[in-house]
Amino acid sequence: MGAARTLFEKVWSEHVVVEETPDTPAVLYIDLHLIHEVTTPQAFSLLRDKGLPVRRRDLTLATMDHSTPTTPVSSIKDLLVVGESAAAQVRQMQQNCADFDIELLGFDSDQRGIVHVIGPELGATQPGKTIVCGDSHTSTHGAFGALAFGIGTTEVGHVLATQCLLQRKPRTLAIEVDGQLSTGVGAKDLILAIIGEIGVDGGTGHVIEYRGRAIEALSMDARMTVCNMSIEAGARAGMIAPDETTFEYLQGRPRAPQGAEWDAAIARWRALASDDGAEFDRTVSIDASRLEPMVTFGTNPGMVVSVNDPVPDAAGDPSFQKALDYMQVDTGKPLTEAPVDVVFVGSCTNSRLSDLEQAASILAGRRVADGVRMLVVPGSQQIKKAAEDIGLDRVFTEAGAEWRESGCSMCLGMNGDTVAKGQLSVSTSNRNFEGRQGIGARTVLASPLTAAASAVSGHVADPRPLMDRS
Repeated sequence: MGAARTLFEKVWSEHVVVEETPDTPAVLYIDLHLIHEVTTPQAFSLLRDKGLPVRRRDLTLATMDHSTPTTPVSSIKDLLVVGESAAAQVRQMQQNCADFDIELLGFDSDQRGIVHVIGPELGATQPGKTIVCGDSHTSTHGAFGALAFGIGTTEVGHVLATQCLLQRKPRTLAIEVDGQLSTGVGAKDLILAIIGEIGVDGGTGHVIEYRGRAIEALSMDARMTVCNMSIEAGARAGMIAPDETTFEYLQGRPRAPQGAEWDAAIARWRALASDDGAEFDRTVSIDASRLEPMVTFGTNPGMVVSVNDPVPDAAGDPSFQKALDYMQVDTGKPLTEAPVDVVFVGSCTNSRLSDLEQAASILAGRRVADGVRMLVVPGSQQIKKAAEDIGLDRVFTEAGAEWRESGCSMCLGMNGDTVAKGQLSVSTSNRNFEGRQGIGARTVLASPLTAAASAVSGHVADPRPLMDRS
């Protein structure tokens, strides 16, 4: 009997074409290549220059999400609302996919959406796969037990041409999360707390496996939120072992195995979980029962506190002080005293149906505070329809929020949806760097519940008092 292996080691070993040596990385086979309009133009130019075809068109799936407007698009002219540069990226993506015969979920597709939302909802994301995309939040797909990570533009070209990638084998980090999350505390709070604990470089050089009873209790939507922000902890990827929750989510989805192939897939997927006694290079333990709603106060996701806790002092750290100055927050006071200008619910972190339902549960029967602008952007057209079918769009619009088409939207402010200079945004996205949501914009990362509570309160707010409707 062989040595006990981790989930990561099992998936890695199944995909190594050529083993790494001290001088050369391993050659790793890629099962699914997801592409979008921002990181592909140079890659397709490389193929044209070399006269190369796409090696496996059947394993390549394209969508448009980063540069697309979240207002309705009925013609190419409508793209100009996002600016000429972004519109050019969209037009080039359409041309590249046509030239290389790649399936594109474009404006005429009811399956279009954020790349890390549509992969899972279509069933293309599956346990045991290697998945890459020219986007750092490809780690989202690790929630299914896939080894998924972002790659650079040059690497996108390599995968298009060869369906393989050069990679050094990462180390392993187990994050054991036990206990039970309290009411009003969700997956976004959990991953922010983890990043706060280990730091934005705590996962550097590692693939994280999230384990423990609190992880097992999460829905697939929640698991995707956790794995999505692995990159914010510095990790190469994040993974969660597939289980009955995973299988129930995938069964019947259009690109998932069917019939006898489904039964065979389940047998393979069950064997992926880390073996008893498998050793990790590092282990970190988190008690979920002690967590509260979390908010960031600085300019990286590791600068995070519980919503009612005071902002800590810089303690002589000039970079820490620079972040506080940019965010215009006062040490020794909680962020609940900070007035809010904009609230954004969306992104590949928190734009799924359950995220929208959480936000709607706070907004129902209430109004967005005067002077606050709120955008709610579903992660895909399918999620948009599902939300409208159960009336969530009416909850949002009656509360005074804007209900949009799917896309990355205000997460990165390159598609017409931006936060103005100096404004404070409470956002369910994943990054709060200077200028991330617009030049001079100030971003507070939070859960959908906290974001919605902040919208109706007019300041950063603890959602728990608003959850009690008695």
